Amino acid sequence: MGVVTETSADTSSPGVPGRALDLAQLTTLRVGGPARSLRTATTTDAVIEAVSACDAAGEPVLVLGGGSNLLVGDAGFAGTVVRVATRGRDVDAVDRCGGVVLRVAAGEPWDGVVAESVARGWAGIEALSGIPGSTGATPLQNVGAYGQEVAETVATVRTWDRQDRRVRTLPSADCEFGYRTSRLKEERFRGGPRHVVLEVTFQLLVADLSRPVRYAELARALGVAPGGRAPTAAVREAVLRLRRGKGMVLDDDDHDTWSAGSFFTNPVLGTDAAALLPDDAPRWPMSDGRVKTSAAWLIEHAGFAKGHGLPGPAALSTKHTLALTNRGTARAEDLLALAREVRDGVRTAFGVVLVPEPVLVGCSL
Repeated sequence: MGVVTETSADTSSPGVPGRALDLAQLTTLRVGGPARSLRTATTTDAVIEAVSACDAAGEPVLVLGGGSNLLVGDAGFAGTVVRVATRGRDVDAVDRCGGVVLRVAAGEPWDGVVAESVARGWAGIEALSGIPGSTGATPLQNVGAYGQEVAETVATVRTWDRQDRRVRTLPSADCEFGYRTSRLKEERFRGGPRHVVLEVTFQLLVADLSRPVRYAELARALGVAPGGRAPTAAVREAVLRLRRGKGMVLDDDDHDTWSAGSFFTNPVLGTDAAALLPDDAPRWPMSDGRVKTSAAWLIEHAGFAKGHGLPGPAALSTKHTLALTNRGTARAEDLLALAREVRDGVRTAFGVVLVPEPVLVGCSL
């Protein structure tokens, strides 16, 4: 059926049947204790079967993709982890207006999808290059970077609705995408997301040139004016180069990349709160009248420099203050202590409470 029980209960020993695997080995932060059991689902039916079996038994369940947006506590997870390892990318249609409909299994590694799209001359997700994790996670968080968000290209999301116990296909408009959030992330069932993503369908353009480049740093790297276009391959290369410079492309040998990416979201403030920020703080007007500012700027100006925390086991990246990193021996509590220090320092300095972007499992700030 595509489900393999890999672990059950007591200790940690990778690859040994019947022994628990620490979740640290399945997350990019590389921290976290064991799960009570771990199952890998390699087909869509197997994902549904595994999650449904847990729900029917009243067993807590954690659905895991690439583990790139997850901080698991040192005690682990007292339930079953269902690891989604489905594969498949299919072109459903190419329309007369130059569009392509690409259907992708939730377990597909995201950067592979971006790389294939660029190679085949499809535009729309090129600025989302280098982001770790699985495709199924992208609509939950409304993944975004360098002026693009996945919501701009998502056509539908096929899910298993744990509450109604049925497969549902949600059009983009019903996903209620927002800044780093969505209905898929916010609707809960028994302590976890109500909707388990099975498949995502994207609407991309058949084009050699990218979507308009809206992010100033990327535009400068490409030598185009903001709002201009560039070859999609050039955009991907520039984004990967920028991300590597910030330690945001996974590298086993670089502890600056042992992170969950940006640990805090950029705060979105009301106009009154934004007016209290220093004059030189970044401000980006939102369509709803609110103002977004930079979490990295707030962290740096609250006195936390790159590498803060060294030589300890957890520290801010030496390349980017927004990434909390495991220097090789950190436990979850080390990262949480650092996160609390940064959050409280920013609150004291500016009255702004930073919100963590990763999902916290078995722990809290």
